[in-house]
Amino acid sequence: MGEAERGEAAPRQAVTYFCVNSHRSVITFSVEANVPDSWDCPKCGLPGGLDSENAPPPPKIEPYKTHLAYVKERRSDKEAEVILDEAIQLLRSRRKSGDVVF
Repeated sequence: MGEAERGEAAPRQAVTYFCVNSHRSVITFSVEANVPDSWDCPKCGLPGGLDSENAPPPPKIEPYKTHLAYVKERRSDKEAEVILDEAIQLLRSRRKSGDVVF
């Protein structure tokens, strides 16, 4: 099919993005479209920018934290000891009164 059957192609612009790994990605946009400042590199997945000399840095990836790690951020060791002592005293008092504690 030629352009006569499909109609005229919309005017386009080619924009080049550069990532930290020196990959070059040429993305085609409509002339009327707003060109984004960054675009993910199709080769490595890192963000690419418009400036070849100053590519955006890779995003900082936080390691997975367990529930215990979050609790330790909020509580000091002394606070944890107090809470543990209170829980142990409660369990012991319930056992003495005959409650079934698992």
